[in-house]
Order: sequence, then structure tokens, then C-alpha cells
Amino acid sequence: MLESLRDEVREAVRPLFERLPLERAMTRLTPSEPMDATILTVASETAERLASDPPLVAAVWLYVDDLERSHRVSQGIEGPTGAAWHAIMHRREGDFWNSKYWWRRVGPHPGIEGNPAALVDAVEAARGTDDPELVRRQREEWARLFAWCAGGAS
Repeated sequence: MLESLRDEVREAVRPLFERLPLERAMTRLTPSEPMDATILTVASETAERLASDPPLVAAVWLYVDDLERSHRVSQGIEGPTGAAWHAIMHRREGDFWNSKYWWRRVGPHPGIEGNPAALVDAVEAARGTDDPELVRRQREEWARLFAWCAGGAS
């Protein structure tokens, strides 16, 4: 995924992605707490490097399961992209109704494929289990929107 990102974004996220590759990130559909302190330190450094691009900062905090920080950032981002990160954050915290509210506010978005409300419904139906297929879909959704925000998607 790194190769598809703008150069400055690629360099900013490289340490985080090397420490925590996508296939090991976001393993829980509704995490109860952020990653360990070492990962959070790398994420904090990454967020600082990306500070001028709030959608990417919100994404970094989701990547390491720090929903509180992601929420603080995403709720300040105007427009469909902010609403999308906000919707994902609410789904991940288990606030499914609120997630669907934010997805309705997103509308059509070039960084989103398919019907994201269907993933919300599937995660809710999973009732707290971390179904591997849903985890894969969660990562795919995150990666697609992140790449779009980073200018690496068409």
C-alpha cells in the first residue's frame, strides 16, 4: 500500500506501517482500548507529521484503535470525508445507529466502495465477535479511504 501514497505521506506513515503492518492492525471490530504504548508513540509521531491533513490523522488513530483521539479529529473535519471517518469510528466503538447516521451524511464518496451501512449491520450482527471476514473488510475499507485521502487512489 505504501507505494500508492504521495511521497510525503509515505514517509510519514512508513515507521507506523513497518511496526504495525495492515494485516496486524485493527484486529478487533470493536476494540476496548488502544494498542500498546510503543505503537501509540509511533502513531503519535506519525500524527504529528500529518498534522496538516486531519483526515489522515483521524485514520492513523483508527489504525491503532485509539477511537477517542480519532473521534476528536474526525468530528472537526467538514464534509463527506470527515463524516466517513466519523462513521467508521462510531461503528468501531459499537455505536451502530450513530455510524449509520454519519454514513447517510457521507453520500457518494470516491474513497468508499459499495454500501458501508451493510458492514455496520454485519458487525452489529456479529455481536462482539471478531469474524475474520469482517476484520478483512474493515481493513479494506480503511485502506481504500486512507489511500484516497493520501492522493494515492484514482
